[in-house]
Amino acid sequence: MALSFAAARREQGGLVSHTDDWQLKALCRGNHAHLFFPPSTFERKDERERREERAKAICQVCPVCGPCSDYALDIREPFGIWGGLTELERRELFVS
Repeated sequence: MALSFAAARREQGGLVSHTDDWQLKALCRGNHAHLFFPPSTFERKDERERREERAKAICQVCPVCGPCSDYALDIREPFGIWGGLTELERRELFVS
């Protein structure tokens, strides 16, 4: 079984750091960042679904989608879309 990015980093003697180079290559940086986290104001269900679909479409073509999802799962990130997974989808992975 292949190791996840985060597991491989732990085997190398360290946790995944907050400044790993993969983050610099992420397509969610810059102008698209607002799609990956809910707004500070109310968001209707249909608005959330559209925002999440747009964010996931970016994740699908992102060169660092794998390390991103591994990172979010490793640190149990509670907010936002990371590596194509929403908060709920990540929580469901921990339950199963």
